[in-house]
Amino acid sequence: MLFIPTVIKNLLKKPVTRLYPADVREPFPNYRGELVMAIDDCIFCGICARKCPSQCIDVDKTKATWQCDPHACVYCGVCVDVCPTKCLSMKDVHRAPMTEKITWIEQGTPPKPKKKVAAPKAGDKEEKKPAIEKEAAPKTKADKK
Repeated sequence: MLFIPTVIKNLLKKPVTRLYPADVREPFPNYRGELVMAIDDCIFCGICARKCPSQCIDVDKTKATWQCDPHACVYCGVCVDVCPTKCLSMKDVHRAPMTEKITWIEQGTPPKPKKKVAAPKAGDKEEKKPAIEKEAAPKTKADKK
């Protein structure tokens, strides 16, 4: 008989649950939702793939591809935090439901190789070699006398 007041209160209140597709709640502040990639800003360093706790990100620098398995992602945001170019971010909404599993693949342009430092001229090396050889030559008994 102790539960009768609670039952009457709950019958007179409106429902606490929402009709989800029709009534969507606003996301909380700093909500980590869907992962977003700006492939044009990516340098394909692979830090996001190394730091990802669920290992759902693969980066190939030679082919300039970035791929993610959204079904394995735990949406922790570590990849977003460690990205040096800030090309990864998170929306404040869930990703849409899917009927089949997919892998998210982004194709970018490979980063340009850095310019190499100019090698010293061949003439400079030849002039320095004899001087180094004379200094480094071991002394013999005949040289000591």
